[in-house]
Amino acid sequence: MDPLELIEKYYKPGSLAHGLLVAHSEKVAEKALQAARVAQKNGETVDEDFIREAAMLHDIGIFLANAPKIGCFGDKPYICHGYLGRELLEREGLPDHALVAERHVGVGLTVDDIRRQKLPVPERDMSPRSIGEVIICFADKFYSKGKDPLKEKPLEEVKASISRYGDDKLKIFDGWLKMFTPPR
Repeated sequence: MDPLELIEKYYKPGSLAHGLLVAHSEKVAEKALQAARVAQKNGETVDEDFIREAAMLHDIGIFLANAPKIGCFGDKPYICHGYLGRELLEREGLPDHALVAERHVGVGLTVDDIRRQKLPVPERDMSPRSIGEVIICFADKFYSKGKDPLKEKPLEEVKASISRYGDDKLKIFDGWLKMFTPPR
């Protein structure tokens, strides 16, 4: 399966959204593969082909969101892009990739998060569960589609962003850091 082929089914090559999505996804895929290799050294079984494909497709639903600054003119709030990407990838016959798309938002969304914050998403657990889901969710936190999609965010910036959603979210991310950071 060629993720770029699938992306081009929904995004016009040369468009702002296509360029940002591909650049962002390539950087996330690189970071995810680095994390996967650390996880493998620590005894995890990781399918690198799946990691590469799912990382490239994790944000495929952004065109359905209203985010004009990144060339997306859908009718849903941006936070919806995860579950919308899941629906799209399920229709494409990619159920495992679909779960990555849904479960990569933040460090995952719990039913409690959705209710407490009154988020406009289906009321179900959207927390990453499989090692692939966790790796891609982790890697995604280091790159933005905004100001500079090719530049990795400093760790302090990533942690500050996550901490706004609570110490419990930061604790999850800190656990991932231990899992996916190579020993020095």
